[in-house]
Amino acid sequence: MNVYKTENIRNVALLGHGGSGKTTLVESMALTTGIITRMGNINDGNTISDFDKEEIKRKFSISTILVPVEFNGVKINVLDAPGYFDFVGATEEAVSVCDGAVIVINAKSGLEVGAIKAWNLCEKYNIPKMIYVSGMDDVNADYYTVISSLKEQFGNKIAPFHIPIDEGGQFVGYVNVIRKAGRKFKADGSYDVCDVPADAQAHLDEYRNMIDEAVAETSEELMEKYFGGEEFTLDEIYSALKEAVTGGDLVPVMVGSSIKNLGAKMVLENIERYFPAPNESPVKKHAVNAKTDEEFELTCDPTKPLATYVFKTIMDPFIGKYSVVKVYSGVLTSDDQVFNAATDESEKISKLYIKRGKNFEEIKELQAGDIGAIGKLNLAKTGDTLSRKDTPIIIDKFEYSKPYTYMKYSAVNKGEEDKISQALQKLCAEDQTLKTMNDEENKQSLIYGIGDQQLDVVVSKMKDKYKVDITLDKPAFAFRETIRKSADVQGKHKKQSGGHGQYGDVRMIFEPLGNTEKAYEFEERVVGGSVPKNFFPAVEKGLQECVQRGPLANYPVVGVKAILYDGSYHPVDSNEMSFKMATILAFKKGFMEANPVLLEPIVSLKVTVPDRFTGDVMGDLNKRRGRVLGSNAVAPGITCIEADVPNSELYGYGTVLRSMTGGFGDFEYEFSRYEQAPADVQQKEVAARHTDDEE
Repeated sequence: MNVYKTENIRNVALLGHGGSGKTTLVESMALTTGIITRMGNINDGNTISDFDKEEIKRKFSISTILVPVEFNGVKINVLDAPGYFDFVGATEEAVSVCDGAVIVINAKSGLEVGAIKAWNLCEKYNIPKMIYVSGMDDVNADYYTVISSLKEQFGNKIAPFHIPIDEGGQFVGYVNVIRKAGRKFKADGSYDVCDVPADAQAHLDEYRNMIDEAVAETSEELMEKYFGGEEFTLDEIYSALKEAVTGGDLVPVMVGSSIKNLGAKMVLENIERYFPAPNESPVKKHAVNAKTDEEFELTCDPTKPLATYVFKTIMDPFIGKYSVVKVYSGVLTSDDQVFNAATDESEKISKLYIKRGKNFEEIKELQAGDIGAIGKLNLAKTGDTLSRKDTPIIIDKFEYSKPYTYMKYSAVNKGEEDKISQALQKLCAEDQTLKTMNDEENKQSLIYGIGDQQLDVVVSKMKDKYKVDITLDKPAFAFRETIRKSADVQGKHKKQSGGHGQYGDVRMIFEPLGNTEKAYEFEERVVGGSVPKNFFPAVEKGLQECVQRGPLANYPVVGVKAILYDGSYHPVDSNEMSFKMATILAFKKGFMEANPVLLEPIVSLKVTVPDRFTGDVMGDLNKRRGRVLGSNAVAPGITCIEADVPNSELYGYGTVLRSMTGGFGDFEYEFSRYEQAPADVQQKEVAARHTDDEE
């Protein structure tokens, strides 16, 4: 592929609901631009984008795949992003580097939650948008219902550029609203000019007026022309519409049937015509010069210092590691020495690539604004910036969705723990919404993700790519033990086995400390030397050991005050170990006599949903023993519900919330405090822990 200058590059993400037709649109684009001679099919597993075994098996996209195409002298870096919510991290990869987005909507399914979320994501980052209504060949396709839904949801920004032409129930072409002319498709996806059908004329007048108004609003000169009844020239329209689309004031709507290769050419034309080049992009990134700590202005200029952002990492056991990058400033060449300010290390680039699907093509350089891949960079990670040592640049890392769904994982075959750990490290390097942690307290390894489907894919990839098996189970939750009453007990350790024996005797009071953030507090009130002072540290060591695993259910102990007030000793047989053991006996006895209880972790939960779902969400939270603290409007029609909920009751909540709200609901939480668990929960937990110990 040729090296393209900044002004001849477009970086475009394809977004939308799962199954809306994004991958098929990529195939149609590839056929239109001559990359392929025959379109692949998702059901056959032979598309450019969905080449991973998991994607072929499941028949949907899991990763964002880069497919650059060349059209009319412009390089369009198409980023085909997943539509299923569990893989939002991959979608965010595409959003992090695109300068425009085509939101794909299926004409039969209509406006779905995935398209609304894609719109909101673009709004958040100021990304220009177009909408492509796919599947117009379906007998149940309803374009005008889609337009009505779009206007209702998004308002006057929606501007239909196309009106479908239907003959005998078949989608055969469209009306170009700007040119006020019909287009009838030919077999190869091109078209012949045709008359505007009578049934489309009313829509044409309405849609053209919308476009004329949008054009007029871009300048006073055009406004005067509009009110003067003068026609705009095509150049005036195109220029004004590009300004409106780039500024986010107008969102064109196009139609097509990708599976029949009808419409991709128009999408490519509109991307070239209306979407900004990287140096015109309204999407702004913040960067600093690490040497001076001053802000560095990213102007997407090839003459400026190099600033290249790693937005995706590929870790493959067969092809190795690749860092997929966008050059924000300067020029990146295949023999470059780059500096990573995050690691304070330099690395030599051996090879530079253009990545298209699963294929890599070597290239000599990438100009500012372009996207490519670097092979075998050892130190670079997703989110790092590659620059020059004399001008070390750091671009702010993109914020990915935080994972809240987690499960316990364990090896199916003993002895594979190291292989599993290495495989998970690689998968986490690829997916920024995947995390692992070792829970020492409950002796379990945890894996965090966005949802259950994502974690299921991880299990399959581990087995297929890395030849290791893991199982996922419900995790243990971090309960605590404490006491509600006081107990006065004696602990005596006496052992005689010839020669010096062991003797330690303590009398202690155990009572609630009133502070569950501390494990224990030790106080001595010994009078008369019944327990020598040199044994006090041994008593506290015994306490330190005991609070690690409580007598009730082997959970850590919190909020206990231990008072040593009496005891006895033997001048020969007493030693530190004896008093430590005596303390352990006293603790176990005293703890169980002081009304021991389990404390469960409580989290502060925030659930963001459309207003119509608030009643269902609150009702469900009550069933989960949650206490709803209140709710407040965060956007028109959107409410954030705040509640305190036991952490254990949120197991599987992501899937339930998604089902309950049709995919609209989002949630986040953070640990708040510990509270006493209900009696039935305590009994069940104690019984389960004792059963585990017996096993």
